[in-house]
Amino acid sequence: MTATTTDTPQQAPTAAFPDEVITRTPVQDIDLPGGAGTLALITLDNGFDHTKPNTFGPATVAGLRETVDTLAQRAAAGEIQAVGITGKPFVFAVGADLSGVPHVTDREQALDIARAGHAAFAAIMDLPVPTFAFVNGAAMGGGVEIGLACDYRTISSGVPAVALPETFLGLVPGWGGCYLLPRLVGPEKALKVIIENPLNQNRMIGGAQARELGMADAIFAPVTFLKDSLEWAAAVLRGETTVQRPEVTTDEQAWEQALTAATGLADQKTGGQSPAPYRAIQLVREARTAERDAAFAAEDEALADLIMGDELRAGLYAFDLVQKRAKRPAGAPDKSLARPVTKVGIVGAGLMASQLAMLFVRALKVPVILTDLDQERVDKGVAYVHDEIAKSLAKGKISQDKANQLTGLVSGSTSKDGFADADFVIEAVFEEMSVKKTVWAEVEAIVSETCVLASNTSSLSITEMASELAHPERVVGFHFFNPVAVMPLLEIIPGERTDDAALATAFATGKTLKKTCILVKDSPSFIANRLLGRFMGEFSKIVDEGTPVDAANQGLLGLAPMPPLVLVGLVGPAIALHNSETLHRELGERFYVSPNLRALVEAGKRSYDDDGVEELLTTPEQPVELTSAQVRERVLGVLAEEIRTMLDDGVAQAPMDIDLAMITGAGFQFWNGGITPLLDREGVSERVTGQRFLPKGVASVPA
Repeated sequence: MTATTTDTPQQAPTAAFPDEVITRTPVQDIDLPGGAGTLALITLDNGFDHTKPNTFGPATVAGLRETVDTLAQRAAAGEIQAVGITGKPFVFAVGADLSGVPHVTDREQALDIARAGHAAFAAIMDLPVPTFAFVNGAAMGGGVEIGLACDYRTISSGVPAVALPETFLGLVPGWGGCYLLPRLVGPEKALKVIIENPLNQNRMIGGAQARELGMADAIFAPVTFLKDSLEWAAAVLRGETTVQRPEVTTDEQAWEQALTAATGLADQKTGGQSPAPYRAIQLVREARTAERDAAFAAEDEALADLIMGDELRAGLYAFDLVQKRAKRPAGAPDKSLARPVTKVGIVGAGLMASQLAMLFVRALKVPVILTDLDQERVDKGVAYVHDEIAKSLAKGKISQDKANQLTGLVSGSTSKDGFADADFVIEAVFEEMSVKKTVWAEVEAIVSETCVLASNTSSLSITEMASELAHPERVVGFHFFNPVAVMPLLEIIPGERTDDAALATAFATGKTLKKTCILVKDSPSFIANRLLGRFMGEFSKIVDEGTPVDAANQGLLGLAPMPPLVLVGLVGPAIALHNSETLHRELGERFYVSPNLRALVEAGKRSYDDDGVEELLTTPEQPVELTSAQVRERVLGVLAEEIRTMLDDGVAQAPMDIDLAMITGAGFQFWNGGITPLLDREGVSERVTGQRFLPKGVASVPA
């Protein structure tokens, strides 16, 4: 195969999207083998490496349309026999560039953006020669849709993420996704990608799963992906390879069954509070019988409405928090003050400690030593880490040499003497102040004066914990969320005497661990657990007073990723009770301690669904039953009250850090913006506290 390259002039950013990073569309003519003719290969490339993926903004879309129009002329003249589209190394395209959406102030602007994308993608569909998408890397949103606009698709087995995440943000797949995908793979599979995956915390699928769903016609290994894809395309053009796709039913009943299931999931996840999934479901419904242009026009209208809706603006605010603020933690000391960490000690060898050991050794690649009271516990903890490394090796995620290296770095002992040359020691022992003080006294007698002592406490005072040490300035809170490998949030808490070097080292270490680090004032239960404590306490009080659980749950749909009592089962009733008792003791009566939860713990039950729980629960003689709306109003009201108190007391740097904590530590919805944009949007902030948390336009449509 031989190739020649041409390029089109780069478009200029538009006024509405002044910061758009242009994805260019250079064309390479490739002579396909076996006399299959010439394929014009478009490579999507914004000029950056894989850390800044290709996106589609207005200028990019205009440039793409110009490129495609030129190729249409060449195809009509017989100069090319096919068109292919691929991406720069490791990235295909991750969708529309939404950076300019905050600048879109009227619906007509939004409609123009929607129509431009459809026009460019329709131009690909209308080319007079076969078209191929060679999906070589991450493909999301518009990246998936440009592939759907092609006649054929190959995908690399190394593609880590394929998704239509729009409903997660408060949008719909509006450049053909709601029309083309169900007609390609059927409504049930399409709705899994359009509704189910994004509403389940933006779940992604890999290349192999996309192929299984029918989103690609062939799959090839990454190392020879483009070569294999071109040879496959040549075979298709020569008629030697026939693409077989299952016939998609047009039976209305079959479609409605899938649509009904998707609607039920949307109800469960959003409680009807976000319009995006319902608009997407309706667009999929219409796709069964609609002609392309009518379907695209309907997607345009949906996009225009949603772009001018507060849910999308809140979703983009949340996205910005996770992508930008999380990388520049507010209030963190200068990173130049951080000390190197060449060895890590972990006090404890239980499940949490073992998860921490796995996290540290994988990210820092330094010796990690676990200690515990007896050899059996130590051996069990070390074995857990070694087993996890072995699983990564078996799945092909790491090489044998890397597995050997990581395994050799993890050890255990019943003595803390191995901490002598550690730079960072973290404890994961019982959540009791006297226990933690004893641990740190023992550790301080062994480690150097500059070794950072980090506590994984979920609620206890760092200042008090360090108060009896000779060097309290090196103690810092380092609060992870369970499961450690999955949950992004890491709350970093300085005590009153913690110095900048220790704090900077904590932040640098957290960044290396790839966690979202947030600075939190030393205060009871910090940010996420404090708000969850108020949230779950008020919910428990409402239920204890007589409102049926189902009715209470209904009022909170779309707020948290799961109902409060299900969350209790996930974190464990004993931990939930301990947190509520700590908050009640430290902050007073507004934090309710449920006698029913205490009875659950005393009986050794692990969740409200365990056998025999109903017999343990007490009900009031004169029950007070609230409606779902009243439950929502009351719970949101106490959250607004608590957030205002926390901000006034300096527990968090700003409302943005509270939202970031609730998104990354508690799974609160993107399209709500976490929590404060929701409270502002529903008028709760002003009703309860007399003021908004965020100025209008920050996470909402500008006034």
